[in-house]
Amino acid sequence: MTTEFTRRSIMTVLAAITLSMATAASAADWPHWRGPNYDGHSIETKFKTKWDGELTPVWSKDIGAGYSGITVVDGRLFTCGVRGGKQMLFCFNADSGAEKWAIGYEALYENGWGDGSRSTPTVDGDHVYVLGALGTVGCYKVEDGATVWTRKYDAVPRWGYSGSVLIEGDKAIITVGGSGGGMKALDKKSGEPIWAIGDDSNSGYSTPYPFTFEGKRYVVGFLGGSAVIAHVDDGKEAATIPWETSYKVNAATPIYHDGQLFLSSGYSTGCGLFKLSQDGDRLNTKKVYTTKKLKNKFQTPVLYRGKLFTFDQKSLKCVDFDTGAIDWEERGKENQHGTIVFADKHLITLNQYGVLKIAKASPKDFQPTGTTTVFEQQGGQGEQCWTVPTLANGRLYLRNLKRLVCIDLRTNERID
Repeated sequence: MTTEFTRRSIMTVLAAITLSMATAASAADWPHWRGPNYDGHSIETKFKTKWDGELTPVWSKDIGAGYSGITVVDGRLFTCGVRGGKQMLFCFNADSGAEKWAIGYEALYENGWGDGSRSTPTVDGDHVYVLGALGTVGCYKVEDGATVWTRKYDAVPRWGYSGSVLIEGDKAIITVGGSGGGMKALDKKSGEPIWAIGDDSNSGYSTPYPFTFEGKRYVVGFLGGSAVIAHVDDGKEAATIPWETSYKVNAATPIYHDGQLFLSSGYSTGCGLFKLSQDGDRLNTKKVYTTKKLKNKFQTPVLYRGKLFTFDQKSLKCVDFDTGAIDWEERGKENQHGTIVFADKHLITLNQYGVLKIAKASPKDFQPTGTTTVFEQQGGQGEQCWTVPTLANGRLYLRNLKRLVCIDLRTNERID
């Protein structure tokens, strides 16, 4: 009896260790838009934070046009591009860059500001989800790309559908505009409609954003002329914040923090902060401030210790979340329209011309400890770097409009 009890105890401990190791191994993955917690933060800690001179990519791939972000799960990398006149969903080996499979899921989307897909693939278990620029949302098998289901929407905005698919429980949530509600929830297993919400028929360009407030789960759809907040379970409207922007370009992802919701857009709109409070099944949204000091046309800030770090259409800057005041700003053409990922107190930035920098996240200034040119600009359109980098399992993945590269940052050379 004692022996059996001991054996079972050992097996239980071993199982717990195995589960812990498996969790730790997968915890550094990047399964969807803006990473594990939808905030642009990587949980990586053991990566290079200082270098002199250029960094050489360990592999690179020509994948065709697209602004699609990069998803990494269980050693597989997913992104979108163009091949053979079609929008493609690619699956690569994340370590070597070897192509595992590729499927053409929609006809080519052509646009003067860059062809191809804008959506970042979303991985959920054995399935990967993507929304094409022309409105095909689909679920595919992670193993081989086989189609599980697809559904088509036709209220294509001026620069193509750009939001990614949000998986919440049994739902796949998308902002696709059109009749019946601008934000829609589908059954993630079948693609069948569950609910739809929002009078705004313009989809905007943002990805649905989930958050929990006072024990209840909500999702924000940043549509062309408003931000609509819904209860995740039944799609019932909790609040709508009118938000008009030139050309209906509401593209940056909303940010929830400490009972407040932050919105930002480009052109002449700017940003705003709204304090939430419950009123039965609804939410009151009291304006804290609006300001034009920060104008995120498509970049989403990262929030760290009460500060928003971001490029916008004018500069690289640090902005106080609670007040909208600018703490520091780096101007110049090279500091317009870049992107940022945050990891272990550091900002990893990629400007639109392909220059990569790393610096400690500080409310005082921006002092890079490493700079390298990842993509050489030859001039003209079609080379801009508007896709946010992904840091997963010690490797940094970046792309311009047509090329994907991997830089290995696994090292003990750090500035802490």
